[in-house]
Amino acid sequence: MTAFSTANILLPQLSDAEMTRWAVVACDQYTGEPDYWEETARIVGSSPSTLNLILPEIFLESPDCENKIKAINRTMDEYLSTDLFNLHKDCFILTKRTQDDGRLRAGLVGAIDLEMYDYNKGSKSQVRATEATVASRIPPRVKIRMDAALELPHIMILIDDPGNTVIEPLLGKKLQRVYNFELMQNGGHLEGEIVSGEDAQSVLSALDRLADRADFNARYGLENEDVLLYAMGDGNHSLATAKECYERKKREGSPDAELARYALVEVVNLHSPALEFEAIHRVITDVDVENLMCKMTDALGLSDSGEQRFRVVIADEISEYGITKPTSNLTVGSLQTFLDKYLAENPGKIDYIHGEDVVKNLCKSPNSVGFLLDSMTKSELFPTVIKDGALPRKTFSMGHANDKRFYCEARVIRNQQ
Repeated sequence: MTAFSTANILLPQLSDAEMTRWAVVACDQYTGEPDYWEETARIVGSSPSTLNLILPEIFLESPDCENKIKAINRTMDEYLSTDLFNLHKDCFILTKRTQDDGRLRAGLVGAIDLEMYDYNKGSKSQVRATEATVASRIPPRVKIRMDAALELPHIMILIDDPGNTVIEPLLGKKLQRVYNFELMQNGGHLEGEIVSGEDAQSVLSALDRLADRADFNARYGLENEDVLLYAMGDGNHSLATAKECYERKKREGSPDAELARYALVEVVNLHSPALEFEAIHRVITDVDVENLMCKMTDALGLSDSGEQRFRVVIADEISEYGITKPTSNLTVGSLQTFLDKYLAENPGKIDYIHGEDVVKNLCKSPNSVGFLLDSMTKSELFPTVIKDGALPRKTFSMGHANDKRFYCEARVIRNQQ
């Protein structure tokens, strides 16, 4: 058996119009845009909504954060005590997300076994983080989840299934539809269908085939490597939080430990045409540009040759360089490793930027330098995580904010009194 399995999934008994108010975007989006969350609250009004069950990260450091968490827990209990939810037992939910750009992204909602997940660098678990997990980001999230009665996933996990053997065969089947509605604020459209019985078994069998160790090693040109079947796409710190809560409850002998052992997630094929990796560029400000470039040239062996290539923006000039002394499987990894070391020893501030035009404008200021990177290809993700352990932070972005996962499904993670 692989780490992904069917689950007992809760869905609200609401009309399509009410479902638009029920589903809200992942809590880690629009962290610098309070207007977005104010408009979300206006749309929701007094209707049942996942907005009342999650804490947008924009409020993580607000003075009344503790009161907000208590209110979330009370609302979870309130929703569970009414007949708001339908329970769908031992199933997956096939999601069909039509993004704002019109492209369809299919996924499967189910449960990940946290016993088979290790987010530490160098992990050989079947479920692995794709970028470094920042330990300081976990405790605030543990406060929210530890006593919660429900979990709602914005976690997206990727499988490398170029033959389209797991999710795609379901798209042509006649399945029971459980929701079909428009998402708020340019989120697109969301449709969900129950996958159970023989259809669910077909999914698990296809995953077992992908998890065959001999085939896995042959696929990536490896020898005796443990199988990486599930790589984190979005929600890395949320899954790490679920893992931490489970480990605590297991140590304490909590009656909720078995429920906490699993986390509800959406699995998506890396090869979905709707899934695109976008580069995240770097800008360093308040820095001695000449000194930085001199040290970088020496450390990375910058020259006109080298397979790992990037562009440097200084004032109005753009120059291209190759790295002849790489320290990572990816260009961004070699660059980030150098920048981290340099900034630990020298003045300067780093910002991570989406979009070349923004980088060029920022670099017009004195004492600024920008680094433009090409997008990582999908084929590089799994081999790099296998080889390097995890990607450097801010390696890639997966879609725009309004295309991120919206909360919809829920699962009980605390025994009811």
